[in-house]
Amino acid sequence: MPFDAAAYPALPERRAEGRTGRRLVAFWLFAVCAMILVMVVLGGVTRLTGSGLSIMEWAPLAGAVPPHDQAEWRKLFALYQTIPQYRLLHEGMGLDGFQRLFWLEWTHRLWGRLIGIVFFVPLVAFALSGRIDRRLVPRLVVIFILGGLQGAVGWFMVASGFFPDSTSVAPARLVIHLALALALYAAILWTALGLLRPANALSPRYPLVRVLAWAIAGVLAVTIVAGGFVAGTHAGLEYNTFPLMDGRLVPANYARLHPFPRNLTQNIAAVQFDHRLLATLTGVLALGVALAAFARPAPRGVRRAALALAGFVGLQYALGVTTLLFVVPTPLAVAHQANAVLALTAAIVLLSELRLPTRGIISGRSRSQERA
Repeated sequence: MPFDAAAYPALPERRAEGRTGRRLVAFWLFAVCAMILVMVVLGGVTRLTGSGLSIMEWAPLAGAVPPHDQAEWRKLFALYQTIPQYRLLHEGMGLDGFQRLFWLEWTHRLWGRLIGIVFFVPLVAFALSGRIDRRLVPRLVVIFILGGLQGAVGWFMVASGFFPDSTSVAPARLVIHLALALALYAAILWTALGLLRPANALSPRYPLVRVLAWAIAGVLAVTIVAGGFVAGTHAGLEYNTFPLMDGRLVPANYARLHPFPRNLTQNIAAVQFDHRLLATLTGVLALGVALAAFARPAPRGVRRAALALAGFVGLQYALGVTTLLFVVPTPLAVAHQANAVLALTAAIVLLSELRLPTRGIISGRSRSQERA
């Protein structure tokens, strides 16, 4: 039977089409990650300026439209004047001051809505066009649903700031909101890297690097969570010396609350000390994984990722100490929060470079075309 070349397009062309599809989907997911990074920065600014409580209602759709006349502005300002934050911190503030707070929080919420649109619309388009493998679609749908849930968690956090005598949100709710944002970021970034880069067949020869990479990823995640409690309890405004705290390595009142677990999230001395300790451990592990990657030269991608991780962790440590010594100025505190995401990014990239070869999800027009 004669071979019909028209019925079987050239294999290199099909593979190239599949690679193009994977890159396109990966770049879309990278763009979403960049937007989440901006969202984290905006969240840090709203927290540090106290802007997060300036909008006292959750309106996912109608809230996208800002006030359009003075009557609406006065109505919102009057509502804000009923909450403890105004009475305890901003008594006598005029409408102009309220508007500055409002626009920061409104921008933060609007950016969250834009992330949802940028994620959902291409997801539908890529799924219908076949550029995303069908087995990848459920994962991305779950991520989208969790992203929508993040909006509800954000309101759950903000609502805690309206409690009697509260001037800011509850630390535990702040940490939940931050942790979910970073979990979504990590899941999207991991998916994008898996589409863009194949597993490294050489990585099994470097088990120490892999062990250290997973260790630092875990410790870094816990350190960021601990940092959330530092932010939520305003612990950075106390013990503004380094490395000692009130002249001691371990503060005298580290365990003043009972039962003891309360100290980990409510006692300012313990919260700050734990964050310092975890940050130091993260720094040691980052140095260790970089040395291990270069001592027995790992693949170039692994070495670069390990070096970047060590660099971001070192910068994060310096930013943390500087922010503490200068009593939490907003620019330094925001830079500290943003760089934490960059350090997490480097850790995820390193783990991606160290992935073992497995039969993963392949994106393209179809898996059969990839094998054709």
